Amino acid sequence: MESDGQKFLKQIGLAKGQVILDFGAGEGHYTIPASKTVGKNGKVYALDKDSGILDQLKRVIKKYGITNIELIHENLKIPLESDLLDAVLCYDVIHYENKKKRIAVYKEIYRVLKKEGLFSVYPKHHKKDYPLDNLANMDLKDIIKEIEQSGFLLKEEIFKTLLHDDYYNDGIILNFRRY
Repeated sequence: MESDGQKFLKQIGLAKGQVILDFGAGEGHYTIPASKTVGKNGKVYALDKDSGILDQLKRVIKKYGITNIELIHENLKIPLESDLLDAVLCYDVIHYENKKKRIAVYKEIYRVLKKEGLFSVYPKHHKKDYPLDNLANMDLKDIIKEIEQSGFLLKEEIFKTLLHDDYYNDGIILNFRRY
């Protein structure tokens, strides 16, 4: 995701100087390129519930001398102030939670995003994309409806090649805006 990641993130709407959250950051496949995309005047919060994976990401950050990433060990709550973020990436994570918890996550994301902020979702593992866990019976239209009921408006669907775990995968990115 070195150069491909930055190119991808610019195409979905990230820019220099932004403050973003990588929700469910994992190993940092999007966190690291996001840090380069927003630059030294931007900031990336990398949130994950797995402290072990955050420790791995911390070592990578230290190894490369990256200074604009802050790690957050949390599950569903986002310990940031309201109206702070320009964008939230939520890639390949919502299938882990049941509907009640997903709604709670969407409300938290809505709270921390600025007005017209970008909420970019990669809903991997829905009904037509290797069904798994809590999205296995949901179509994209069901996922869109669920997110829009939390106050977001779908602005675009983007078919892209992106990283899934350690390999490239074609998928749909859903870009919402907070209004």
